[in-house]
Amino acid sequence: MGEPKLLSGGNPQIPKGEGDAPVQAYIAAMPGWKRHVGIQLDETIERAVPGVQKAVKWNTPFYGLEGQGWFLAFHCFERYVKVTFFKGTSLAPMPPVSSKQRDVRYVHLHENEPIDVTLFTDWIIQAASLPGEKV
Repeated sequence: MGEPKLLSGGNPQIPKGEGDAPVQAYIAAMPGWKRHVGIQLDETIERAVPGVQKAVKWNTPFYGLEGQGWFLAFHCFERYVKVTFFKGTSLAPMPPVSSKQRDVRYVHLHENEPIDVTLFTDWIIQAASLPGEKV
């Protein structure tokens, strides 16, 4: 089938699917430095939330808990990886980037900026404890 097509901003075009395999295909197709970010995010989420459910929808990996909905997603843009916390306004401290959607908050991860794994783990645990989004 060949390499996945990269959409605008370098976001991989991955078929919609449930489970770990489509998420790993998305991460493997992330270009350049973004792939390491995807690997680190995925590993951090798995450690923080045992039994996390995964899916790719709209060329974006989603993470959630069965029966509770999705609590996090991430997406490649040209200059950063955008991490979406669907109930981000309920997290403490709140993720730094606001959204047009009332409850959503973002973190933009840029090249050569290390991920604060302690803070991300805390956000992930908090986010997983809240009712998720149904998408």
